[in-house]
Amino acid sequence: MKISIITILALLSPFFFFAQNTVSGIVTDNSGKPIFGANVYLEGTYDGSTSDENGKFSFETSETGTQTLTISYVSFEASKIIDDVSKMKGLKITLRDDVNSLDTVTISAGSFSAGDNSKISVLKPLDIVTTASALGDFVGALQTLPGTTTVAEDGRLFVRGGDAGETQIFIDGIRVFTPYSPTTNNVPTRGRYSPFLFDGITFSTGGYSAEYGQALSSVLLLNTIDEPAQRKTDIAIMSVGGGLGHTEKWEKSSLSVNTSYINLAPYIALLPDRNDWKKPFETASGEAVFRQKIGDGLLKVYGAFDTSDFELTQEDINQPEGTRFKLNNQNFYTNASYSKMLENDWTVFGGGSYTFGKTKVGIDEANIKDIENSAHLKLRLKKRFSNRFKLNFGAEQFVTDFNEDYDEPNFAAKLGYYNDISAAFTEADFIFSRKLALKLGVRGEYSELFKEFTVSPRISFAYKTGKSSQLSLAYGDFFQQPESEVLKFTNNLEAQHTQHYIMNYQYSANNRIFRAEIYRKQYTNLVTYNDEIPDVYTTFLNNGDGFAQGLDLFWRDNETLRNIDYWVSYSYLDTERKYKNYPVAATPSFANTHNLSVVGKYWINDWKSQIGFSYQYGSGRTYTDLNTPGFLQNKARDYNSVSLNWAYLLSQQKILYVSVNNVFAFKNVNGYQYANAPDVNGNFARRELLPAADQFFFVGFFWTISDDGKDNQLDNL
Repeated sequence: MKISIITILALLSPFFFFAQNTVSGIVTDNSGKPIFGANVYLEGTYDGSTSDENGKFSFETSETGTQTLTISYVSFEASKIIDDVSKMKGLKITLRDDVNSLDTVTISAGSFSAGDNSKISVLKPLDIVTTASALGDFVGALQTLPGTTTVAEDGRLFVRGGDAGETQIFIDGIRVFTPYSPTTNNVPTRGRYSPFLFDGITFSTGGYSAEYGQALSSVLLLNTIDEPAQRKTDIAIMSVGGGLGHTEKWEKSSLSVNTSYINLAPYIALLPDRNDWKKPFETASGEAVFRQKIGDGLLKVYGAFDTSDFELTQEDINQPEGTRFKLNNQNFYTNASYSKMLENDWTVFGGGSYTFGKTKVGIDEANIKDIENSAHLKLRLKKRFSNRFKLNFGAEQFVTDFNEDYDEPNFAAKLGYYNDISAAFTEADFIFSRKLALKLGVRGEYSELFKEFTVSPRISFAYKTGKSSQLSLAYGDFFQQPESEVLKFTNNLEAQHTQHYIMNYQYSANNRIFRAEIYRKQYTNLVTYNDEIPDVYTTFLNNGDGFAQGLDLFWRDNETLRNIDYWVSYSYLDTERKYKNYPVAATPSFANTHNLSVVGKYWINDWKSQIGFSYQYGSGRTYTDLNTPGFLQNKARDYNSVSLNWAYLLSQQKILYVSVNNVFAFKNVNGYQYANAPDVNGNFARRELLPAADQFFFVGFFWTISDDGKDNQLDNL
């Protein structure tokens, strides 16, 4: 029996000794540096090991034939080797960076983001309405960022030497054709849409994605909330009006509604301004977002309506009785979008918008009626081929039908145009490593009005220079058709063109962020005309050009000083252009050479209060002095304004809010108006163009009723 057992063991021993295989090798990163602690194992077995401080590993296995060896380590992409286990000796394995990690480089040239999903945000959504100088307007908050110019009498976004018409606004990726309420000279406008329904904002001062077009200078992307946290009701009682909002939430859908009514008559009766108001500004507005989950997809429908009305007489040096101005406007905007994750890492997005605007304007004896119908349709597909390569492409259509009836005692005309633009775009993201990324894109547009096809290449590059810093570069071509004030007279033109060159450095760590950016914009094909105010007899050409270049700096810190969050923005701008009725190239009257903003917010726990501070400075803007030779040859005085606000929590859900703009009542001058003819001494009389009021006071009471009893409107102030 012993002999039999010994014999059997002798016969089986080769299987025990020769079936054991050694798996060995070394694990390094892209630079050849050993990785300590990498997990190395055969899938489906308990056989494996970890790499030592030299990156080496070795283990025995009884497995035979073809096997899968997996090597993984945190912040690196897992690697797999499929081969005969007997050949897995002396392996040299290089792990690549996991580009999905939080410290992966992001392309930031020309772009500011605000939102919980943004890796690096310079503004938070609540900043839009808690900045003292903003008065609850998202445009007012963005004007504290570098790259913008202080044009207090206008209220729109002027970005890097571009006029306000060069910035386009999108809601959920769909174009907004009339984003501002109409107004009159020297009375700033406001954005139509309240920030209460938005949770993400991306403000691109240049170099933006090929997905967006028809903007020479900038795009502002507003994203509505995908899913509200709870059911709630918001009540607002203000010195200028009131508001009511409600959010209802169901299992797979939700509805948010906001309404407001503003009437400045009581305010102006108490604090008269420089205008002679016949009917002070009055507006009523409402907006709603409906959201519905459909399987893995999300349908969002947004709608907004507002109507405004006012009449006043403004001082005019050429008319002793002043200039009569009357305006009535109605505007409706709606968009719908659907997004869904498909199989094989495909994502589809489709949507469209429709805008209807009707404006009636009376200027002395002239009466003008404008009606605009505009639409935007868009389809976009994304494919994620891997963590390192993603493709984005789509097509869209813009349609605008604009009609104007102009009537005065000695002249009448019917003006208008129909504009149809077809566009297609594609863009690829290449993420080579956590340190290096590239975005390549191209956009093509065809204008039916001009019978013109344009091609816009875009490229952005980012390199991570350190653990918390990176460098970005961007280049792009951008085309935009002229505005309605030109197209209603002629369509014998071409698209205006600019090229952007941008270099950006960004540092972000420990709740601090620093950005420095230099840029150059080169303009061609700008529209020019030969009359001071264009009309049906004006000659229009595309022979204008210009440039804008400068430096933008931004610093935000909410870590160093306890309970204090602050940011500082500075912009230097050097720009000249020949466009409109300019006889020579000159710095336009809307451009400041120097702009500075300082914003601070201090939470006082014992007082249950947040106190806000804003200081804005803009160097003097150009104007034409008719009493000296030249064009736009002089500069007005510098702009200064200090604003304060105070939010006091009466209880968890009740807030008293007070704000004052231009606390010290600085006498800011927006420019000068000259007489049409000189006096007997050959001098042209002039008057200062002053704001309607040097200061603005606001008081409001805000009450939130929510399911959890804790939510309040501090985020909305």
